[in-house]
Amino acid sequence: QVQLVESGGGSVQAGESLRLSCAASGVTFSTSAINWFRQAPRKEREFVAGISWLGGSPYYADPVKGRFTISRDNAKNTVYLQMNSLKPEDTAVYYCNLNNYWGQGTLVTVSS
Repeated sequence: QVQLVESGGGSVQAGESLRLSCAASGVTFSTSAINWFRQAPRKEREFVAGISWLGGSPYYADPVKGRFTISRDNAKNTVYLQMNSLKPEDTAVYYCNLNNYWGQGTLVTVSS
């Protein structure tokens, strides 16, 4: 059974940082691309960042380029999202996605 478990969310002030983690189990993690999405209140879920199974060529949505960094540790079956210079508009539930699987999400709240 595939499980994706996010952690690391919380409440911060604008300009601060958070690092999200997504631990995967029940899947061949090392050969799968993995993504982060987010869903803000009253908005549709949107893509944030993704990384290939080799770990190279990460790709980002325009609103987070230069502020967020995605990385992975295949030995730990974990992907990370380092979020710097957070803005109130980054407030959302952040989800980990691998193929057709989704985690339960972790809430990030950024106050001004």
